[in-house]
Amino acid sequence: MISGKLTKRSVEKLGPGRHGDGNGLYLVVDPSGARRWIVRVTVKGQRNRQGKPLRTDFGLGGADIVTLQEARSRALEYRRLAKQGLNPRYNAKKEIPTFEEIARQVHIDRLPTWKNEKHGQQWINTLRDYAFPKIGRLPVDGIGQPEVLACLSPIWTEKPETSRRLMQRMRVVLDVAKSKGFRQGENPVNEVKNANVLPKVKAKVRHHSAMPWQDVPAFYADVSKRSAMAAKALMFTCLAGARTGEVLGMRWDEIDFDENVWTCPAKRMKTDLEHRVPLTNEMLSIIGPLKALNSEFVFEGQKRNRPLSNMAMLMLLRRMKIEGVTVHGFRSTFRDWAGEYAHAPREIAEMSLSHRIGSAVEQAYARSDLLEKRRELLIKWSLFVSGSQGS
Repeated sequence: MISGKLTKRSVEKLGPGRHGDGNGLYLVVDPSGARRWIVRVTVKGQRNRQGKPLRTDFGLGGADIVTLQEARSRALEYRRLAKQGLNPRYNAKKEIPTFEEIARQVHIDRLPTWKNEKHGQQWINTLRDYAFPKIGRLPVDGIGQPEVLACLSPIWTEKPETSRRLMQRMRVVLDVAKSKGFRQGENPVNEVKNANVLPKVKAKVRHHSAMPWQDVPAFYADVSKRSAMAAKALMFTCLAGARTGEVLGMRWDEIDFDENVWTCPAKRMKTDLEHRVPLTNEMLSIIGPLKALNSEFVFEGQKRNRPLSNMAMLMLLRRMKIEGVTVHGFRSTFRDWAGEYAHAPREIAEMSLSHRIGSAVEQAYARSDLLEKRRELLIKWSLFVSGSQGS
């Protein structure tokens, strides 16, 4: 018997969090109550990209399937391999894991690659809700077309977008399983898709509800009477034509007050490309007084040096009883105004929204971001929105 800090009873009763058993073995309890084992090891003599010792977490399976003693035994094997300089990922005994075990390991491995924690959580939640109840405990080498269909069929017509994401994520899990030697043959997700056994569903395009541009000046005047941070963020978002996450994550060191330009880094952009936003006088009048807060973020939330909540602006709209309008919808409002009222060239309007223009070849040759032309358009928009010119 291998000993440790945890007991059979504590494994069953411990609340959400990561609970150490010792020697790198942890019980992870999700908020949903799901329980799984992971082991953290440092591979002797191997370094990561930063030149530091290669430390990695490995999933050992769900606690309802893998007992405490089994988890300790597997963790011990992983530590022995790591001390010999062997990466357990490639040298551990090939016991066939379950679909859920592989999926959770893929989730752990890919967490650093997602733009934000929310996206990573959505990835695993889709599998948790629609795949794990049906095939989560099956060994990955026993999953074929019938099992894939069992997950997809119940939601295929009712939730086409969710089922499309589920299909893609199941495909990834099974591809990873094959790459690790746990499966052979064609991916059954591809076989189901290529066989066209599921009915064709035309997904409805969902647009963010937008306010008519003619109504914006009156709305903006109402918001400007409010002193809440959410109101200031909403005003700035409307003027900048930016996305919610880009504005809420804005830091002071991203702003050049000499050139009056805000540079949003690529890691926060949907396009994965750095985007420069020219700041108008109206925008500067909003953020200028906020510098006195000495916060890391321009729009600080309730917690010190933390950004405003992602829902803060939407909740403000609801308190103002603005029905059928989303924060993201103000981008559409700006685009409609730019085309219908300002008669702005298409490329200027689209680039103001950080949209990519033209084919890949055209993008390769179009090196300029047309900053000054976009500045002229945003100045006109700011004057219109703030009521400084007639509508």
